[in-house]
Amino acid sequence: MIPEIEIAGRRIGPDRPPFIVAELSGNHDGSLERALRIVDAIAEAGADAVKLQTYTADMLTIDSRREDFLIRDSGTPWEGRNLYELYEQAHTPMDWHAALFERAREHGLICFSSPFEPEAVDFLEGLDCPAYKIASFENNHLELIRHAAATGKPVLISSGLSDVATLDEAVAAVHAAGGDSPLLFKCTSSYPGDPRDSHLRTVPHMRDLFGCQVGLSDHTPGIGVPVAAVAHGAVAIEKHVTLDRAAGGVDAAFSLEPAELAALVTETRRAWEAGGGVRYEPTDAEAGARRFKRSLYVVRDLRRGDTLTRENLRVIRPGYGLAPRHLDAVLGMSVNADIERGTPLSWDLLRPDT
Repeated sequence: MIPEIEIAGRRIGPDRPPFIVAELSGNHDGSLERALRIVDAIAEAGADAVKLQTYTADMLTIDSRREDFLIRDSGTPWEGRNLYELYEQAHTPMDWHAALFERAREHGLICFSSPFEPEAVDFLEGLDCPAYKIASFENNHLELIRHAAATGKPVLISSGLSDVATLDEAVAAVHAAGGDSPLLFKCTSSYPGDPRDSHLRTVPHMRDLFGCQVGLSDHTPGIGVPVAAVAHGAVAIEKHVTLDRAAGGVDAAFSLEPAELAALVTETRRAWEAGGGVRYEPTDAEAGARRFKRSLYVVRDLRRGDTLTRENLRVIRPGYGLAPRHLDAVLGMSVNADIERGTPLSWDLLRPDT
């Protein structure tokens, strides 16, 4: 049995509704006021958590225009910038974090973050951060993973740009530092993502391979892929959120607007509820629909001793009589009572008089 994950009292596992995490990322566009408004919108949409990213540009790279540092991914929102410029624009200032954590708590939202260096973990510990998410681009940063796991807090790890060996090393690093099994996120690191690159059948395979609960960190447009992921067993969903995609921003192209986030909360919960178990028998909810099923009914008035024939017995709706498969067996049998037209046939009407 794979254990559930618990973050700030919220248990996460297959027997719980999916844990919906809204990623703030760089959609604040450099405005704390906008960042706080996004947190408000996330709460109103019904998500469980808001996630920040905790880094500075200097933690991640150097300011260089050499070819290695330029972003050449055609069609992405970041094409033509160097890495330092991107991270300068996208980062969430450290001195905003306390206000963002506080606003989330006012709404009853869980607030946690993705640290990108061990020193960021130390900073977040001062804010009583309840969990640490390791971004896909950091899942080979074993020192960071061990430092986060050593806090004793839950560790979440995205799988983008990784093979099985890389993920195995990341999971092992959590255990080596004394942490419990992490929550893994199936992730494809393309922005925005193509649903055909999601490969959601990996979700249950990843769960069984690593013995960890698995969610989805998604960058595709809309909510279809997350809903499908829940149907494949994902216990958590992470999506970027913005107030207005048309307003632009470094992550706007693959972010949900508040109304879409609310739909995600609703539809992923429905997908989880629909999973149920393996069942072939009619459910209690289907009881009223039996009138539309066929069964055996007496269609002419009969007197005791009359014989059942195709003229007085038919397979019709509703479905309250004997099943149609018994038709051949009962034809030619006698009834043991007077029967009014429109009576469902039952075995007790065919028993001999005593």
